[in-house]
This record gives sequence, structure tokens and C-alpha cells, in this order.
Amino acid sequence: MWRLRESTHPVLTDEGGAILDERTGRWTHLTPTASAAVMLLLAGATEEEAAGQYATRYGIGVEQATTDVRTVAAALTAQGLATTDPVSRRWWGWWR
Repeated sequence: MWRLRESTHPVLTDEGGAILDERTGRWTHLTPTASAAVMLLLAGATEEEAAGQYATRYGIGVEQATTDVRTVAAALTAQGLATTDPVSRRWWGWWR
């Protein structure tokens, strides 16, 4: 499952967005369509489900939507802002 890393802080709207990487202090700015793709992915949808919703939202074909969503996910993963690794549980937090 695709997700943002713990050290990132997204600010996402329909007009665009940005993701702060607290490790580097750098902001990555997103276009409105990239922000929508990230919001759909973060909503727990698989890439295929997110692409279907993206296609409906923008009135484009599913193939193009799939390409767009995968491009955004791959770009953020390549920048170290996102991952497909499972969520790791901290062992010291088991008593909370």
C-alpha cells in the first residue's frame, strides 16, 4: 500500500498542495491534479481504485488516469517522501 513517510507533512487542497519533508526542511509543491491523486491514494484506495476515481473526477480515460496516478506516486516515492513498505510498529509503544 502506498503511503507518505512518517517524516512528511502534507498540506493538500483542491487548488494544489505541498508536502514538507521534516528531515530536509524542503517543501515539494503539487499541482491541483497531483494533489488530488495524493488525496485519493491517502484515502486508502489502491492505485487502481484511485485511478478510477481520478478518471471520474477529471473526465478522462482510465488508462490516462492510471498513468497519472502512478506517475505522482512514483515521483514522490523516488524523492523519498512516500513508500510502499508496510507501517512499522515501534516496539516501545506496546503498552500505550
